[in-house]
Amino acid sequence: MSVSLSHFAATVHRRGITLEPDGSPLEAGGVLNPGCARGRNGELLLYPRVVEPGNISRIGLVRATSEGAAFERLGFVLEPEMPYEHRPLGHGGMGCEDPRVTFVPVLDRFLMAYTAFGPDGPRVAFAHSSDGYAWERIGLADFATHGLLVGDDKDAAFFPEPVRSPRGVTSLAFYHRPMLIPGEGQIGLRALMDLPANQRGCTRIGYVPLDAVQADIANLRTVTESALVLAPDGPWGRVKTGAGTPPVRIAEGWLSLYHGVDAVEVGGRLAMTYCVGLVVHDALEPHHIRYRSAAPILTPESERERVGVVGNVVFPTGIDRRGERSFDVYYGMADAAIGAASLELAPALVSAVRSSDVLA
Repeated sequence: MSVSLSHFAATVHRRGITLEPDGSPLEAGGVLNPGCARGRNGELLLYPRVVEPGNISRIGLVRATSEGAAFERLGFVLEPEMPYEHRPLGHGGMGCEDPRVTFVPVLDRFLMAYTAFGPDGPRVAFAHSSDGYAWERIGLADFATHGLLVGDDKDAAFFPEPVRSPRGVTSLAFYHRPMLIPGEGQIGLRALMDLPANQRGCTRIGYVPLDAVQADIANLRTVTESALVLAPDGPWGRVKTGAGTPPVRIAEGWLSLYHGVDAVEVGGRLAMTYCVGLVVHDALEPHHIRYRSAAPILTPESERERVGVVGNVVFPTGIDRRGERSFDVYYGMADAAIGAASLELAPALVSAVRSSDVLA
């Protein structure tokens, strides 16, 4: 049985803007919400969502030239090409959005989870790469085969190591956030807040048996289980929660920065604000939560976080380990630019690895 953590201390320091639009037409709608990975040679790679007018999104590739102080644009790794990434212009946008990138050692490859915005709305999609530079699509996540919830879904990010599913199956796991109310963005915040917490936007973990994926990477699409892990029922993030960064292993379990959305009064009307919190999952069975932030660790404060394409948004999507308990975090700023922050964790209160944390 996983034991909850009564205390978990961390500090965050902003480091300023990492990337912003360069003035070209393809970036006029924003450069935001990047995936992040270390390449085979240790180089830092970012995968920003790049938006042109009309909300048409591509996933770029950017390489650090001086350890995060400067970046070189290398083009795009995914552009809207598949039918599930296309829909007619003027219908609210389309393309490849909000990638999260994870290196998975048991597969010896990088996995990308992204939002494919096509004719049916937002859907979870996967791609893979051997080197972090050239990517091949796997396709849309299939929740229907095993009777799971089908519909609008987004905010997916893989765990880097196999875990045990609620049914006890050794699996690859990923966050996702089904949108339980079709068109939830149009029904109004007051109506959303009147719903029970488990009917608002809830973060879940999906599971795919590891042996099936090792037999054929295409089997990554077939999701066999899904467990609710973060309902919007805490003291903040009351409208919805969603995945932020891919989880990273620490002594206490799996650490991730997630986003929570609240409704705030602005000029007599409710508006959404996106903040960042911490969650720690059990190392072996991540559907058990060991710790969840009682308050956000990052809120929209700077001008670039409060004013942009969508105001009052800090949206974490990339994390880079810099030490045993120190990380760089990359996040979207008001859906317009990319910011960086340093995350420092206090010393661990438990041993680094317990035998019960390791899959046999």
